[in-house]
Amino acid sequence: MQCWMNGNYIAAADLRISPFDHGFLYGLGFFETFRTYNGKVLDWAAHIERLQAALAQYRIYMPYSKDDLLAVIDHLNIVAGGQDGYFRINVSAGDHGIGLQPMEYRKPNVIVFRKELHDTPRGKEKTARWLETRRNTPECDIRVKSHHYGNNVLGRFELPSLVEQEGFFLTGAGYVAEGVTSNIFWVKNDILYTPSLEAGILPGITRAWVIERAQSLGIKVQIGLFAKNETEQGTECFITNSVQELVPIRALENVQLLGNKGPIYLRLHEAFVKEMEQG
Repeated sequence: MQCWMNGNYIAAADLRISPFDHGFLYGLGFFETFRTYNGKVLDWAAHIERLQAALAQYRIYMPYSKDDLLAVIDHLNIVAGGQDGYFRINVSAGDHGIGLQPMEYRKPNVIVFRKELHDTPRGKEKTARWLETRRNTPECDIRVKSHHYGNNVLGRFELPSLVEQEGFFLTGAGYVAEGVTSNIFWVKNDILYTPSLEAGILPGITRAWVIERAQSLGIKVQIGLFAKNETEQGTECFITNSVQELVPIRALENVQLLGNKGPIYLRLHEAFVKEMEQG
């Protein structure tokens, strides 16, 4: 795997970070994951805006512009033979020794990772189950993609495989939250439902695309706080993230669903694929 760190292209095996980096000592780091389509990142501005908002909140200075990072992504794809890839931009606070930094972080470690995309056919179904682990609350009002990933890891431990199954978190109050690596949607009586950000979920980029596109297609969207039985009463369910796109769920526990034959899923999936192919 070829990567980029702090201005230099480097092999993954040669990456080094100090144990005094506050991303390691205090979990103070943030990341974005996404893939490219014909060399382009879907909603690139939204990914960077979300990352910059988290960095600003924790006073971490980003020394590279969105155009600098986009040039890195382009180069890493070129080095890989021009193929599209799976990317992660990671920003950790940097080396500041033991003890909390009093003011700001001016020298973060910035890494761009590139992996090969899994050859998974679009429309491949998964099953889902409710997790025993409850979704933790975000440290601030809106959840960010941070190094504080222990809650997701505990949820992952409950599943034999994320390839075949997704785990659904409930909040401490019992509301539907999100998946281990995804946002959740379901359909009941031709209405598309998804949890509100008030449930402490990540404001997913693909989640936002689905909500906006559904509304433009005349599909009614209901966003709020929902009990799990409301999800189980649905006829369709699918999950979203920026790498797996829209993934249909064929069964939630013992509830059988329409999977990749769901009419609303099909409309949204078709719109998504069309947009990706048109660039």
